[in-house]
Amino acid sequence: MSTAYINIGSNQGDRIGLIKQAVALIEHWAEAKAAVSRPVESEPWGFVSTSRFINVGLAINVDCTPEELLEALLRIERAICPASHRDSHGNYTDRSIDIDLIAVDSEIRDSDRLTLPHPAMHMREFVLRPMAELAPGWVHPRLGKTSAEMLQELLDRRD
Repeated sequence: MSTAYINIGSNQGDRIGLIKQAVALIEHWAEAKAAVSRPVESEPWGFVSTSRFINVGLAINVDCTPEELLEALLRIERAICPASHRDSHGNYTDRSIDIDLIAVDSEIRDSDRLTLPHPAMHMREFVLRPMAELAPGWVHPRLGKTSAEMLQELLDRRD
């Protein structure tokens, strides 16, 4: 059994409703109850839009490989909204639902399909706030810092 950390975001439609739907589908697939963070509202990251995101983090126990979990998350994401998250030029776009696998325990993965921990997690407040709420003592296996420390460093750089 492993603990998976997942981030779910939405900036289109019934954002809270779509996030709740994603949480329910993930819990159903994993046959486990997830700990869910408080919602975080933020500007889009990596593209320009007038639509703000709402994100939540999940911590859930899973009994599968990270690759199997990723496939399940992608299926759930497509079931909720099959639209692409990128435009014809490969740039991010607005989306109804976005589900990212952030970490699985202290696993490290580097493949064409999956990088763990998520390579940009330490740069994204909308990932670190929920992660620090759910698992403040989780240590990034590459950076050697807790989620709470990474969040504080990110906030300090903004000041």
